[in-house]
Amino acid sequence: MKILIVEDETKIGDYLKQGLSEAGFVTDLARNGLDGHHFAMTEPYDLIILDVMLPDVDGWRILQSLREAGKMVPVLFLTARDSVEDRVKGLELGADDYLVKPFAFAELLARVRTLLRRGATVVTETTLRIADLELDLMRRRVTRGSQRITLTAKEFSLLELLMRRQGEVLPRSLIASQVWDMNFDSDTNVIDVAIRRVRAKIDDGFEPRLIHTVRGMGYMLDVSDDD
Repeated sequence: MKILIVEDETKIGDYLKQGLSEAGFVTDLARNGLDGHHFAMTEPYDLIILDVMLPDVDGWRILQSLREAGKMVPVLFLTARDSVEDRVKGLELGADDYLVKPFAFAELLARVRTLLRRGATVVTETTLRIADLELDLMRRRVTRGSQRITLTAKEFSLLELLMRRQGEVLPRSLIASQVWDMNFDSDTNVIDVAIRRVRAKIDDGFEPRLIHTVRGMGYMLDVSDDD
């Protein structure tokens, strides 16, 4: 599942991104309100973790804009503002939960998972399909045709990223940031090795091939015979 973090405090933003990535989520991090608003309005997310006190556009205005646009993505406010009035304001604007800083990551993760499980009130994409490849986000299962495919947690996150960005050429730097939460080091081959492992599992013995190398640029998942 894909989560947007809007947080201007560098240490907290990096901490959240690393923790949620290690928990198996695909994450985007916006470090100001304008970028956060743009991502939230243009990209599909299963959940948004939103700071209130941002330097340009505050969290209240971002949430209000989302709800006015009809976007019902779950929003968890994460803020140092702990008054009852602030909590009430956030919930009245359409927030789904409100967590005060400082916080324990275990509690935040539990709240995130609770919000994502509210299928009756929150409509989220739970299955990704391309050709005969299917990725079940809730049960964390992958099948191609009738064959079950076993992936590690990182391989699952890598495949989810490729499927969500179908048809896009993803550079190694983006893959490193999204899946491993690290800056790309040209001296390491961890990404290439992981791609080879996932490709062997989902492409070997199947047609059409789905994972493609775009030389000098990165990798792409799509229904194409070109490599």
